[in-house]
Parts: sequence; structure tokens; C-alpha cells
Amino acid sequence: MRDTWISIRDRLDGAGVVLSGLCAVHCLLSIVLVSVLGLGGQLLLAPAIHEVGLALAIGVGAVTLGLGALRHGLPGPLFIGLVGICLMSAALLVGHGPREAMLTIAGVALVATAHIKNLRHAR
Repeated sequence: MRDTWISIRDRLDGAGVVLSGLCAVHCLLSIVLVSVLGLGGQLLLAPAIHEVGLALAIGVGAVTLGLGALRHGLPGPLFIGLVGICLMSAALLVGHGPREAMLTIAGVALVATAHIKNLRHAR
């Protein structure tokens, strides 16, 4: 049973890294495609995509990073992840635009770093 629990937590950390990466790529590609090519502005920059994506990433990050800290007992990944989650939460509050993108990218980079550290400490 313990191995199953560890496997689930590792998968959640992996999902957190993927979600963080997808979020950062979405932000960067949206800015580039809309500003350079004028493509997909309605779909790529829809606030609902950001809100749902950030809420999902915040939830997965909070649960998984907390479980990781309980498992390996090291506060570093949890602290890094919490700073990232705070930045991502701030991105939800500032409104749609460049500030949101900067906060999101900085936040997801920190959360992805924390997930990777969790995975390394778990092994």
C-alpha cells in the first residue's frame, strides 16, 4: 500500500511539472502568436483558460507539495512551491494582461522547480 501511495504522489508531482510547463508555454505562445501573427486572440487569451488552468495548477501544487514535505521532511520544496502558488494566485487577481503573464510564468517556474525537488528528494 505504501508503494502505491508513493507512486500516486510521484505521479502528482509529475503532473504538476507538466501543468506548470503547459501553463508557461501557453502564456508565451499566446503572447507571441497574438502580437506577431494576430492569430487566435479570442481562444488563446480567453480569461477562462487562465483561470481554470491556474486554479488546477494551484490545487495540484498545494496538495502534492504538502504531501512531499510530509514524506521527506524538507521544507525547501514546500517553501519554493508556496511562493510560486502565491504568485500564481496574484495572477488571478491582477486581471488579464502582461502582469498576469509575468506573475504566472514566474509562479509556474517556481512550482515546477519545487515539484522536481520533491521528486529528487523522494528517491
